[in-house]
Amino acid sequence: MVWRVFLQFLYLGCVSFGGPAAHIGYFRKVFVEQKSWLNEQEFAADLALCQFLPGPSSSQLGYAIACRRGGIPAGIAAFLGFTLPSFLLMYGLAVWQLNIAEGTLQFGIVSGLKLLAVAVVADAVWGMANQFCRQALTIILAVLSTAVLTWAMTPLWQFSLMALAAAVMAWRAEPAQNLVGIKTDRTLLTCLTAFVLLFAVCLFFPASIFAIFYQAGSLVFGGGHVVLPLLEPLVGEALSKDQFLLGYAAAQAVPGPMFSFSAYLGAAIRSDAALLYAFIATLAVFAPGFLLLSGFRGIWQQLSTRPRIVAAIAGVNAVAVGMLAAAWINPVASSAPHDWFALLLAVVGLIALRSKRVPIKAIIVVFAVCGAALY
Repeated sequence: MVWRVFLQFLYLGCVSFGGPAAHIGYFRKVFVEQKSWLNEQEFAADLALCQFLPGPSSSQLGYAIACRRGGIPAGIAAFLGFTLPSFLLMYGLAVWQLNIAEGTLQFGIVSGLKLLAVAVVADAVWGMANQFCRQALTIILAVLSTAVLTWAMTPLWQFSLMALAAAVMAWRAEPAQNLVGIKTDRTLLTCLTAFVLLFAVCLFFPASIFAIFYQAGSLVFGGGHVVLPLLEPLVGEALSKDQFLLGYAAAQAVPGPMFSFSAYLGAAIRSDAALLYAFIATLAVFAPGFLLLSGFRGIWQQLSTRPRIVAAIAGVNAVAVGMLAAAWINPVASSAPHDWFALLLAVVGLIALRSKRVPIKAIIVVFAVCGAALY
């Protein structure tokens, strides 16, 4: 059973281009319609929980589906299969890009991919704003977060804004009537204890690769794109902006989870032991979400109907939009080429992405070729 789950998710990890939304579509097609591993209601319940928790929503959804099929061992097999192709590609890129010099073909391709990042992040801001900023208060929270984080993109400000938004939204929500107590189980307590202990260890060793990526994985609400503004200040001066944006742009080009960006960063930061640190970074950024998902699966039905919980998550998602908008301003747009053709190409790329009619692979090829030809 576990081996079959691994092979199925390995296949999906090789062909699932298009980001988290596309991955969710692939999962529904394969596991609900084709294989009947779960029904529509179970799929919707798992998806809602994955959106509620921090971490990579599509990878968490695959983990949850596999856990229904064969327990936690199957969930781990699903994660390994789905992540392995993108991990290897991003690790290879990290090793390759260390020798890029201005004026080379590689430099031109990188410049094209940086322009692609401008279009991709703008598209993500647009889509997330439409989904998470439909009330006046959530719009205000998103705009405020954009302004503050454009001025100071630090983990302290990010976490403070998320906590403030969650508290404000929960306070304004109508309290539920006739609430019954939440029944917990041993799995929840075990997973929460592990999550907190690991976070505490990270606070004592904040400069370690594991700590940097575990903290980022603990705070990423809103999908894979939001890992960009969280990781950029945590990585600090260990990488140049060009190196950072190359990895982020390339994460759009590979199949599988965008969190494989961490494999690139781990290998690039510690090139003396690139494979080891790529593995550590990847494990650390995924671990928080999977620990929380494993713990909360049993009580999700009790929590998901509580208005104040739903409202708090809406506030966190609004701040996530602001975080991504601030990251688009700096470093994404500020570090990309600024000539008239670059602007035109970025606008055309955004239109193509918004249309949903042009395959992402075709867009990647166009940007890479244009970058190689002009830069």
